[in-house]
Amino acid sequence: MRTFRNRTTVLTAATTAVLALTLTACGDNGTGTKSDGPAAASKPAASTAQTGKDTKDAGTTGDAGDTGTAQAAGTKTSGGATTAAAKGTGGSSSSSSASVCTTKDLKISAATQDGPPFTHLVLTAKNTSGHSCRMEGFPEVRFLENARGIAPAVARSKPAAPVVLTAGAPAYALVKLSDGGMDEDVEAVKDFSVTLQGNGGMAVVKAPGSEGIAVDPAKWATGYWTYELRAGADDF
Repeated sequence: MRTFRNRTTVLTAATTAVLALTLTACGDNGTGTKSDGPAAASKPAASTAQTGKDTKDAGTTGDAGDTGTAQAAGTKTSGGATTAAAKGTGGSSSSSSASVCTTKDLKISAATQDGPPFTHLVLTAKNTSGHSCRMEGFPEVRFLENARGIAPAVARSKPAAPVVLTAGAPAYALVKLSDGGMDEDVEAVKDFSVTLQGNGGMAVVKAPGSEGIAVDPAKWATGYWTYELRAGADDF
């Protein structure tokens, strides 16, 4: 009986040892979870190699990214061209499609410039229409009866581009009355007519001052409509 128990003990010990070796070889830590053995330690190295491959692929994808950038630049260029075209159209539209200003669109007034002696008037035409309109050429000013004609225009005062008035904006024209000399043959004028070119109509304008103005038919002249009076071009 003692011998049997000893053999059983030996067999049990041997079986336990074999089972332990088997579990170790399978990587089981006895909890049902694989342990971090040598095989598991080699896995990060494989991941590193894969990461390197991914980085290289990303570089190749960067070429496609460059293509995307080129497309974006093309869109930007196209947008710039569109903007430039729109701007050009807007400039053309503002000057050529605006209707001609008429006396119904404007409030025209006159004031003396400098003096005494008062040798020049400044005509102001303010757009009171509520919409844009275009001022044509120069004001045809008649100080006396029609037979005396209009004050001739001074060519150098002509602006480089058409004058387009937005709602509420003014235009100006300088008008020479005389040289201001004591021996001039002048005539008194208390009101005068201004005719707008381009079939804009005629308006009667009151001369400034209670006594009116003195004009010399041999010296009078008028400038073109402009956005503002300009030194040089409007000195006559």
